[in-house]
Amino acid sequence: MPLPDDEHTGARIAHHRKRAGLTQRGLAQKVPYSYSLLTQVESGHKPASPDLVAAVAKALCIDVTALTGQPYVTELQQDRLAAPVRPIREALDLYDLGADPAITPRPTPKLVAAAQALCQQVRATKLHDAALDLPGTMAEITTAAYRTPSSELWAALSSTYRTAHDLAVKLGYYDLSTVALDRMDWAASRASDPLLSAVRQYMRALVYFREGEYTIGQRLVASGQGLLGQSPHTRERHAVAGQLHLGASIIAARAHDEDAVKNHLEEARSYANRTGEAADVHWLSFGPTNVAVHAVSAHVEMRHYGEALQEAAKVRIPQDWAVSRAAHFYVDQARAQMEAGRSEAALKSMVTARKLAPQQTRYHAGARETIRGLIHLSRRTPDSLDHLAAWVGL
Repeated sequence: MPLPDDEHTGARIAHHRKRAGLTQRGLAQKVPYSYSLLTQVESGHKPASPDLVAAVAKALCIDVTALTGQPYVTELQQDRLAAPVRPIREALDLYDLGADPAITPRPTPKLVAAAQALCQQVRATKLHDAALDLPGTMAEITTAAYRTPSSELWAALSSTYRTAHDLAVKLGYYDLSTVALDRMDWAASRASDPLLSAVRQYMRALVYFREGEYTIGQRLVASGQGLLGQSPHTRERHAVAGQLHLGASIIAARAHDEDAVKNHLEEARSYANRTGEAADVHWLSFGPTNVAVHAVSAHVEMRHYGEALQEAAKVRIPQDWAVSRAAHFYVDQARAQMEAGRSEAALKSMVTARKLAPQQTRYHAGARETIRGLIHLSRRTPDSLDHLAAWVGL
């Protein structure tokens, strides 16, 4: 039977479809999905996959968040994560005012360490701590960079803007994430660091990927690869180059270009063989593990769920790997397990994702849709699934 509430993604698709004056068949003709699937999603009988949501958003010329309902304000308020968003927004907006006379910055090494600590907090999914610390750190480094400009300080400031982007994405504030990326570019250009600029293009590509604009995403990845030509052949450059190929593999998977997926994964694997686990390079978590995890994600995006589970069985996550990336892997695995009819295994994967990164998982739109799908598939909802559904606000 359909899900009990009318605030699920399918209901939002129906609402915006009607506002656009389209019938279900009319919308189905504009997206690469069947009329049957669309009707089941709108009624709540099927979860709305990220690729379907992106395709519908593009067809209706609206933001993906209009369909996913992000940000999830009620849950954000419960976790005390809504209040820090405004100070972050203000810090991003006041970037051009120069040095703040009320601030006496710490020495440069301590400011660089503070920027790195913010990245570490986000990778550990300590989102509340990072959100509280970010505005003050951003303002302090901004003041220092204006008073005594150096590549080191501008790079540290660019890093704080990247942290603002990461937080905004994880909390569902995609408009804010775009502003943060603009600021990241502004600071990276002053740092004269082509690797930072390439990382920024990679992150921009993922923004367009979420919105279903795959051609633009591919162009941004190519732009990032072009920037690498300005950097010497170092381990850092190889790690960024490899991560760009991983991003391209997921974009190609969403576009169902299997040959491109294979080629990008092979290129990334070649770079990973040279770098080893390079989690320290721009906090990208690049290395053999990330290549293996992206292979799983690519199969999920192509809806090759059996192949995704075969690849997932080979994944061995290092103990010191970023919790944020590990949790994302378990969410992807859960989706593949659910689609393959392995509901108990999918629930176990979702519970693991929650244990690893509770704040990140709670605000992950794909995790919510997978939980919805599991509710529908379960004839008798297990207590653990009931608790999981209530926890994410379903």
